Amino acid sequence: MKRFFCATVALFVLLGGLQAAEVSFIELKGHTAPLRFAAFSPDGTKVVTVGADETARIWNAESGRELRTLRGHTGELLSGLFSPDGMRIVTASHDQTAKIWDAETGEELQTLRGHTARVWSAAFSPDGTKMVTAGMDHTARIWDAESGEELQTLQGHTVWVFSALFSPDGKRIVTASQDSTARIWDAESGEELRRFGGHTGWVCSVAFSPDGKRIVTGSYDQTARIWDVEAGGTLQILRGHTINVRHASFSHDGTKIATASSDHTAKIWDAESGEELQTLEGHTDMVRAAFFSPDGKKILTASADGTARIWTLE
Repeated sequence: MKRFFCATVALFVLLGGLQAAEVSFIELKGHTAPLRFAAFSPDGTKVVTVGADETARIWNAESGRELRTLRGHTGELLSGLFSPDGMRIVTASHDQTAKIWDAETGEELQTLRGHTARVWSAAFSPDGTKMVTAGMDHTARIWDAESGEELQTLQGHTVWVFSALFSPDGKRIVTASQDSTARIWDAESGEELRRFGGHTGWVCSVAFSPDGKRIVTGSYDQTARIWDVEAGGTLQILRGHTINVRHASFSHDGTKIATASSDHTAKIWDAESGEELQTLEGHTDMVRAAFFSPDGKKILTASADGTARIWTLE
């Protein structure tokens, strides 16, 4: 049985000044190599983690107990996400494939083949019928989630594409790239609709707000940025991390943002003002992902120190 524990650590809350506080967490420990990503299930009861040990693992989010290990990739895993109904998981790997799994049984359901280099990320459409993947081959690709057929290739980035996600209405896709841009595409035609330039380093993460009106990007220039989707301008620049920002995501109500950084911390920000609210410290290596739970009361982090943590926010 894999080990887990609860503990308290120092937390700094920026609310008119630095104040010491405490936050409890559950540690998910079982991977035998650095973690690359972690995400909650849609109902918040489970977590999926992926690692350089070529496995994905499913955990009980309340107890921290490991429920299942997914094996089948032949290279390290780079991302893992649940389907909107929580019944499937998609993983992306160095082995140039993405795989779809049954979240209950762990059975491999589909392998998506077509990228000619490592697949950095994979995600479902809001209705669960399609997939989008992002690859080191400079492309993002849209797939039929049932048959595994490739439907569309999004071409325009000139170097690696790190992240690709559908908009909440499923009509658009946003991508993040090593070329320091994020781009929005028509999910049906594959046409590039808008380009977001301003970062001075690789853009390695991007996500839509729940209403689809904003995106947040995380970059190697040590900042995250919030953008207006329609106007294309920058709304806020989030400054505070001391090394690159590996991941950024909105809370489910769109009022906050979580970021993960190579400086070993995750931070929480006010999505309207850009004010830094909290810093989560305790990981001993870079933090590669940070997500809010569906109810907004917890934060999930994944670290190269080989662990994930579920932090309970006060």
